Amino acid sequence: MPSSTSPAVSLSGKRILLIISGGIAAYKSLDLIRRLRERGASVRPVMTAGAQAFVTPLAVGALSADKVFTELFSREDEQDVGHIRLARECDLVLVAPATANIMAKMAQGMTDDLASTILLATDRPVLLAPAMNPKMWSHPATRRNRDTLAGDGIAFVGPGLGEMAESGERGEGRMAEPLQIVAAVESCLEGSQPLAAPTTLPLSGRHAIVTSGPTHEPIDPVRYIANRSSGRQGHAIAAALARLGANVTLVSGPVTIADPAGVTVVPVQTAVEMRDAVLAALPADAAVMVAAVADWRVADVSGGKIKKAPGEAPPPLQLTENPDILKTVGHHAERPRIVVGFAAETDDPVANGRLKLARKGADIIVANDVSAGSGVAGGVMGGTRNRVTIIGRDGEETWPELDKEAVADRLAALIASRLA
Repeated sequence: MPSSTSPAVSLSGKRILLIISGGIAAYKSLDLIRRLRERGASVRPVMTAGAQAFVTPLAVGALSADKVFTELFSREDEQDVGHIRLARECDLVLVAPATANIMAKMAQGMTDDLASTILLATDRPVLLAPAMNPKMWSHPATRRNRDTLAGDGIAFVGPGLGEMAESGERGEGRMAEPLQIVAAVESCLEGSQPLAAPTTLPLSGRHAIVTSGPTHEPIDPVRYIANRSSGRQGHAIAAALARLGANVTLVSGPVTIADPAGVTVVPVQTAVEMRDAVLAALPADAAVMVAAVADWRVADVSGGKIKKAPGEAPPPLQLTENPDILKTVGHHAERPRIVVGFAAETDDPVANGRLKLARKGADIIVANDVSAGSGVAGGVMGGTRNRVTIIGRDGEETWPELDKEAVADRLAALIASRLA
């Protein structure tokens, strides 16, 4: 899968007609346009009246670099039967978000605005990204409409399981994240045929918790104890799980890299805060504990900066053990089905990983050599590449040296296969 920093030009030359209908998830259409265009696609937007209540045509037009079409009976656009031209001058029609209302119109063949008229007039593949309240998505009328549309050859991506922005309710109905939608667009266009059934990503409806980065354990208001983690591997794993459809909670220590798209980020500083955030995110289907958590913290943190005095010895630091987050999750009453831990070692990582697997109650340990002599280009801690051994209860497998995004994609696929 392409990374968010250097995406593959996988949609070069493709013309996407994007219909944005009226729901709170319309705000995601702005990022979706950017993701499609950075992969080489051109995006021509159509907005319903409801969509304009959530995002402005000015913002959509600026990101798409194209005119935004809003009116069916536009004197300028309809002189050459504009809705027919829009319906045909594209490679795919994408509706994101697709509300219950527009799905009902499509199922019944109703055409009372520009968007619904285009959808009835098009002979191109159509992909819907539904977004609505969980009760609306599960309503028998919506289910009938979905089945009707699937039978007509309409493709679907999502919806996923998550918290609704407008109500705080949790359930199925959350619009797929932009990168998930992009992947579905690519799938639809590979054969230039609409899919006959809803597109379901391998981890759709699953919840995954990922920890990433270091923890900072304060000594005084100025100093702290930390590890050298950059967070690149953990953030890449969170992004890879999201691309496979998971609802991801990323509990991140202090890092200087950008948050991955399509995940819920919970920032923390200390190991205790990280443990509390992980436990608050349960239940989950999978937990991937990647963070380099400091093993110890200072027992008594100084309220003021500790000063050094000429001729005096450094003040002693009394340390106390931090909570073992992986072990806590591995033996928790709400233990996820798949628990993955990381073993960053400088001596015999595989042997130490085997010990950690049994001791921590994990299903998989990802062991890697982080010593200066590991042979990994640029070093593992803070670097962009990794070489890992996957240790499970049924054996071990050593992967070749890969960039951290490729490690993340492989691990996400392994987790998806285990959950399946």
